[in-house]
Amino acid sequence: MKKAKTPVPHPNAVPHGSVHMLRLCEGLAYAPAPETTPVKIDATYGLFIDGAFTKPGRTFATVNPATEKTLAEVTAATASDVDRAVKAARRAQEKVWGRLPGRERGKYLYRIARLIQEHARELAVLETMDGGKTIKESRDIDLPLVAAHFFYYAGWADKLDYAFPGRKARPLGVAGQVIPWNFPLLMAAWKLAPALAAGNTCVLKPAETTPLTALHLARIFQQAELPPGVVNIVTGAGETGAALVNHPGIDKVAFTGSTEVGRRIAASVAGTGKKLTLELGGKAANIVFEDAPIEQAVEGIVAGIYFNQGHVCCAGSRLLVQESVFPEIIRRLRDRVSTLRVGDPLDKNTDIGAINSRQQLEKIRELVDSGVKEGAELFQPRCRLPKAGYWFAPSFFTGVTAAHRIAREEIFGPVLSVMTFRTPEEAIERANTTPYGLSAGVWTDKGSKIFKIAAKLRAGVVWANTYNKFDPTSPFGGYKESGFGREGGVQGLLPYVSLE
Repeated sequence: MKKAKTPVPHPNAVPHGSVHMLRLCEGLAYAPAPETTPVKIDATYGLFIDGAFTKPGRTFATVNPATEKTLAEVTAATASDVDRAVKAARRAQEKVWGRLPGRERGKYLYRIARLIQEHARELAVLETMDGGKTIKESRDIDLPLVAAHFFYYAGWADKLDYAFPGRKARPLGVAGQVIPWNFPLLMAAWKLAPALAAGNTCVLKPAETTPLTALHLARIFQQAELPPGVVNIVTGAGETGAALVNHPGIDKVAFTGSTEVGRRIAASVAGTGKKLTLELGGKAANIVFEDAPIEQAVEGIVAGIYFNQGHVCCAGSRLLVQESVFPEIIRRLRDRVSTLRVGDPLDKNTDIGAINSRQQLEKIRELVDSGVKEGAELFQPRCRLPKAGYWFAPSFFTGVTAAHRIAREEIFGPVLSVMTFRTPEEAIERANTTPYGLSAGVWTDKGSKIFKIAAKLRAGVVWANTYNKFDPTSPFGGYKESGFGREGGVQGLLPYVSLE
């Protein structure tokens, strides 16, 4: 009797026992990404004064720049509202917070840092919806750094005597802090954490286009049982900021924003006895030498200018390339920029999100048009932009000279100006030919060249073979029209203390 042959299965055949599982899987769909799950946003928000939210008053709309739809109505603080907030901060500083031992202040900051970590998804989604930045930036960069700053300064709260050896550090009193729209929550952490660690109380004014995460941070303060009045948040436009800066009850003003507004603040504070720090605009040079690691440099160029849609004061918006590698750099840059994805900021695959506001979009367009009219050559990849919302394709100019507006003025958008140089001396001269002095980048495989070039660049922060890297232990700030004072590191405590 012949033995039956065992059939040989086809290589693509599904094993019999797996058919049921295959049919089951065919009926399944991917679960929604955590970032796409809506977070709760109130219809209206009041101000946060003396540990509680006020009833909403006259309001303004905060808009999702990716959809142009209103997210919420937020109260516009009046001068009397600011006055109440400053008085609440004064009471808290004199009666509670200023009297607490440093170790007790540190406990509150640690608690706030942990709560930020617990609410990280909610805050990241809010930051993206309110500001237009991509979720992978707010989720993977901003929020971890926000928590890290509170953790870092919590550790300094009981060590101020070690921060300034031989000196006695005392808090200044009440700090009025005005922050921008490009990194709303991170800038709040940069200002609040060192001020609180040093024993000051604060009145914070977020940007009018991005107030939501600051207001949700106030809820975290409540959850952490921060004493009433230690942090107060007043929302509104320029009038609110002016009322805060000019209030006689403020001992310290900290501002991050445009150079134009910074000049006005400096003039208004002059002669009042108020301490002042300013972190203003920039027009950073990103210098690539012929001996640089080219692939790494191209990635650094992209990170330097297209991160957060170019809404970065320290963005590497002027690219200086040594002539011998210029053709290769441009070829690789064209290829790399063409791969960048522009679209829904809540999609974790998006590289470039929405421009923060219509006003900012118009400014970017106007400056780009000026570059074309002045003879520079514009490159933009083919990409389909959404119909609703505020969008601008990643762009770069070649054929740029130092006389072009795009080489002199801060665009604050995803637009790069490329220029060339022949010698290191020429690179240094070109890099320093700007009224700004916030940041710079150097790309070379020679360590000695890095130190030599960095020492001659008139910039507060110089990155070597990387760009846009931040750490709470490292001070950040500028020179010239980029402001003065430092945020981050032990140096970030100095603007919030008087030394005896």
